[in-house]
Amino acid sequence: MRIGGLIKISTIDFPGVLSAVIFTQGCNFFCPYCQNPELVRPFGELLDEDGVLEFLRSRTQFLDGIVISGGEPTLVDDLDEYIKKLKGLGYKVKLDTNGSRPQVIKDLLERKLVDYIALDLKQQPESYSKDLAPLKESERIKETVNLLKRLGYPHEFRTTCAWPFVTEEVIEKIAAAASGEAPLFLQQVKTQRVYNQAFMEKFPRQPTREDLLRYRDIARRFVPCFIR
Repeated sequence: MRIGGLIKISTIDFPGVLSAVIFTQGCNFFCPYCQNPELVRPFGELLDEDGVLEFLRSRTQFLDGIVISGGEPTLVDDLDEYIKKLKGLGYKVKLDTNGSRPQVIKDLLERKLVDYIALDLKQQPESYSKDLAPLKESERIKETVNLLKRLGYPHEFRTTCAWPFVTEEVIEKIAAAASGEAPLFLQQVKTQRVYNQAFMEKFPRQPTREDLLRYRDIARRFVPCFIR
């Protein structure tokens, strides 16, 4: 597995679960505001996957779960095999995903390899900007949203509020698509270290907390919504 990073302990990435976070390398999206630019395109030195597994084996008395984030984990060919090793150690597993590979997610859920999913909704699922992702991905993201609702596994939706991608109109469409009992978390974009600095400099003003409060109130007409 292409492991590009590891957080050894986290209290905030897996709701109610003390966890470590594994970051896979490689992503099929190119969000200009991505906070993990070194994980978007494969480059740089990878962590030894067996070494990471050995560390996690040594932490089973202290940690309860593992978050697999990225990059985009569902692009990793041996993701399921690595998760089986984590489950064999007794860990709960949370998957962070952009939702572009619904069949992989469906397979992981049906095999009970994942306990919780966080799906990033970057815009309304039916029409992502070409500056975020290949246009063909939109239908797959819609499929993933519907899959999570249908299968009923614990999940959440997340949106990074970044201009020009997220506006009041877009938030309303995101919330309508996510509508149901699963929460939608809004997070404020950070611009200090991003994948495409030149693009982000075209939009020097980004949403403030006051903007997020307004977005939250719009979204709450459709879904439980919180600011993270």
